[in-house]
Amino acid sequence: MTTIYLIRHGENDFLGKKLAGWLPGVHLNERGRAQAEALGRALKATRLQAVYASPLERTMETAEPIARDQGLEVTPRPGLGEIHIGRWEGRSLKVVRRGKLWQTIQQTPTLARFPEGESYPEAQARVVAELEALRALHPGPRAAFACVSHSDVIKIAIAHYLGLPLDLFQRLVVQPASVSVLHIDHGSVRLDRLNDTCAVRDGPPR
Repeated sequence: MTTIYLIRHGENDFLGKKLAGWLPGVHLNERGRAQAEALGRALKATRLQAVYASPLERTMETAEPIARDQGLEVTPRPGLGEIHIGRWEGRSLKVVRRGKLWQTIQQTPTLARFPEGESYPEAQARVVAELEALRALHPGPRAAFACVSHSDVIKIAIAHYLGLPLDLFQRLVVQPASVSVLHIDHGSVRLDRLNDTCAVRDGPPR
């Protein structure tokens, strides 16, 4: 059985205000750095074989305390990176929410493509291929590794493994510094934890 810890990065100053996408220089803020340290402490007793992360600053910075407390190094994996949102990078959420594309993203994301960016089916195929490649690197019966990524990336991955239609993935919630856990065993999948924020709220994850 393979256990995958899907961890969303901590808070940054773009959160709730602008779309960061793949813009460089979007770092964790003070609260986000504290969240990353809390995640490291909470997961310290969990035996991880590896810690992987989207190569963006906010994900790498979240992954570093987790890896450090495991005695590991963070391995950047572009396949875990944020959905490519093209011309929407850096744009105000307040502005994009007024447009028709935002409504499509919320209601029928399979029909949505970001301007000069990815579609949701393309992003899901990329992320699932990456997770399957990582599973192949850790074939043991008690394999466990962490992947630090982004909200929509984690949600579309979970939707795939649960057999949830991609158009319904927005029903899932993945908050900053949350932990979601998948157990995969010979095609059988169990979602053990979703959007667990205990590490940054009131103690270690359950």
